[in-house]
Amino acid sequence: MANQNANDNDTNVINVDNNSSNANSNRNDDHDAYEKVCYVCRRPESKAGKMITISPDITICNDCMQKAFNQVNSGNFPKMFGIPEGFPFAGMPDDLMNMMSGMNMGMPEKQKIKKKKPDDQVKPIDLKAIPSPHQIHASLNEYVVGQEHAKKVMSVAVYNHYKRVAALQQKKDVEIEKSNMLMIGPTGSGKTYLVKTLAKLLDVPLAIADATSLTEAGYIGDDIESVISKLLAAADNDVEKAQTGIVFIDEIDKLARKRETNHRDVNGESVQQGLLKLLEGAEVEVPVGASSKNAMVPMVTVDTTNLLFICGGAFPDLEEIIKERLNKKAAIGFQADLKDKYDNDKNLLNKVTVEDLRMFGMVPEFLGRLPIIFTLQGLDEDMLVKILKEPRNAILKQYEKLLEMDEVKLEFEENALRAIAKKALEKDTGARALRAILEEYMLDIMYEIPKDDSIGEVIITKEYIEHTGGPKILLRGQEPLLLQ
Repeated sequence: MANQNANDNDTNVINVDNNSSNANSNRNDDHDAYEKVCYVCRRPESKAGKMITISPDITICNDCMQKAFNQVNSGNFPKMFGIPEGFPFAGMPDDLMNMMSGMNMGMPEKQKIKKKKPDDQVKPIDLKAIPSPHQIHASLNEYVVGQEHAKKVMSVAVYNHYKRVAALQQKKDVEIEKSNMLMIGPTGSGKTYLVKTLAKLLDVPLAIADATSLTEAGYIGDDIESVISKLLAAADNDVEKAQTGIVFIDEIDKLARKRETNHRDVNGESVQQGLLKLLEGAEVEVPVGASSKNAMVPMVTVDTTNLLFICGGAFPDLEEIIKERLNKKAAIGFQADLKDKYDNDKNLLNKVTVEDLRMFGMVPEFLGRLPIIFTLQGLDEDMLVKILKEPRNAILKQYEKLLEMDEVKLEFEENALRAIAKKALEKDTGARALRAILEEYMLDIMYEIPKDDSIGEVIITKEYIEHTGGPKILLRGQEPLLLQ
C-alpha cells in the first residue's frame, strides 16, 4: 500500500510538471506571436533589427545597447532607464534583470505588434470565398430596412474592392482603381449601421473614426494617422489583417472649408489635404496603442493601398446648394419652372453632383479620391414602422426577448407602432428616436412585471402611447385587463 501511494504521488508530480511545462510552452507561444520591441526607443524588431533580451518582458536593440554602454562609461546608465538616483544599483547582470522585472517596465499588451508572416505563408484572397453582390445585398436586407439603392451600390463597390485586392496579389497587368465611397444622408438614416453590418458580414476589421476630432499635425487633437491606429487595434495589432480592413470616417461634412475666416483651418481643409495620401494608398507610420506619436509608443508601417475607405456625413444645407443650382437652370417665361418647385422634394439629395459638394466646401482633390457617391433617403413613417419590427435585431424583438425571460408575452398593436413612428418623426433624429421613445414607455412595464407572476401577456395600445389609456394586461388563463 505504501509503495502504491508513493507511485501515485510520483504520478501526481509528473502531471504537475507536465502542466507547468504546457503553461510555459503556451506562454512562449504567446511571446513568439508578437514582435519584440526595444524598451528604450520603442522600435519593433522589423525596424531596429535583432533584439537583445534582458528579461522575458524587456528587450533592447543593438543601437540602444551601444548607447547604454556609452552611458555606463559616463556614469549615467541608471538615468537612461529611468532608475531613480540613489537606487541600490549592483553591477551584476542578475541584479539588474531582477530590478527591471520588479519595476514592471514591460511592453503593454495593447502595444505589442504581431510578427509579419513570411511571403510564402501569406494566403492570397480567394475570390470564390468573397460573397457576390446579390449575396451581400441579401444579407444586408436582414439587418437594414429600405435604402435599396445604397445597399446595391455598397454591395457592388465592396465586391469590386476585394477583387482589386486579389488582382494586386496576383500581379495582373491591369491595375484597378480603388472604390472608396462617400455616402450622404440625414442623421439617423443608417449610415454607420450599414458600414458596421457590412464589416460584420465580411468578417474584416473595421475602424470608425469621427472627423470632428481630427486636426492637422502639430495641433491639439487626433493626428490623421490615428484613423489607421484604430484599425490596427481592431485587427489585434496584426498589420497584414489590418491592411485588408474597412475605415469609416463619420461626420466628414465637418471638414468642409470654413468660409469668411482669417485664421488657419487646422481641422477643416487641412485635414482633407492630409487624408489624401491615405485615400490614395501609401505607406504610413502609425503609433501602436495610442492616438498620437510620441517617444514612448512603438511605430509600425501600414500600407493603405488595400484599405477600403467609406466617408459619411449629413451635409446640412447641401439641399439649398442643390436647389440654387437647379433654379439657375430654370427657363424664363411662361414655361419656366417655379422657384418653389423643389421645396417639397424629399429626394432632392439624389440630384447631388461633385460641383455641389465642392460648393459646400469639400476639396476637389479629396472628392476625386471618392469616386462612388450615393445618398440615403430620409425615413418616413412606413420605414420607421418596418425598422421597429422587421430587421433581425429589431427593437421590438429585443423587448420581446427580455420579457420572454420573465415568461411574459409582449405584443404591439399596429396603431401603437404608427403612433411611435409619428413621435419619432417629430424628434427629427431618424431611427435613433425609436429607442428613446420605447425606453420611455417600457420603463414602468419592465419595472412592474417582475413583481407579479400571474401576468402572462402585455399588449401595448395606441392609447397608451398617446397617454389616453394604458396597456392591456392578460393574466394567465384570464381575459385581458386594461390598465388605466
